[in-house]
Amino acid sequence: MIARFKDLCLDAADAHALGGFWAQVLDGDLVDTGDGDTRVDPRRAGSGAESIWVNQVPEPRTVKTRVHLDLRLAEASPAALLDAGARLVREPDAEIDWWVLADPDGNLFCAFAPGEDSRPGPFELVVDSADPAAQAAWWASVVGGQAETSDQGYASVTGAAGFPWDHWVFDPVPERKTVKNRMHWDVDLTDPGPSALIRAGATLLREPDDTVSWWVLADPEGNEFCAFPPRPTD
Repeated sequence: MIARFKDLCLDAADAHALGGFWAQVLDGDLVDTGDGDTRVDPRRAGSGAESIWVNQVPEPRTVKTRVHLDLRLAEASPAALLDAGARLVREPDAEIDWWVLADPDGNLFCAFAPGEDSRPGPFELVVDSADPAAQAAWWASVVGGQAETSDQGYASVTGAAGFPWDHWVFDPVPERKTVKNRMHWDVDLTDPGPSALIRAGATLLREPDDTVSWWVLADPEGNEFCAFPPRPTD
């Protein structure tokens, strides 16, 4: 293990509006970070990642979201999500047993009916992949845990350090990544720098400078992620 899963970041045309939506949907607290961005903090332990950062960006969303959350509903329909401002994209049918929705910025996410012994809220992070098995194996080597491949073609990582949900899934898709992801995850490094990540196959995109205090990298399929120095220990 050379890093630990930290949190999620979501690009937005309006960080306050989109942050407000996700705070309502996830039963979180919306925090104004004072620099045009917002943050959604969980109100109770175990309800999701430490935070979801919502970052104001000038460019609009132009393609299908390649990274998204799957949510477990508290009720038998996504009515509460629609009331909060989500848009229905696809209903359950012969091929899928979940709802596909879009948030106010157009980012797709999936909502599943309530399940036995499962709490409402996020339970799965899904990443579109050209080679799901290779992606899962790579990330398992970075954050620990085990990579598993299903008969349906998707792969998953279980037991990843710091990962707050039940499943981290890499889903096969035919299209390749062409633009910057609107959602990405951050990691905390176990070493002071990203050398081990780069040796493992990550690409360095940006070093710390006067604006940021972290490294921006890409995984083998080009998914951007940010790497932070180790957290101070007590």
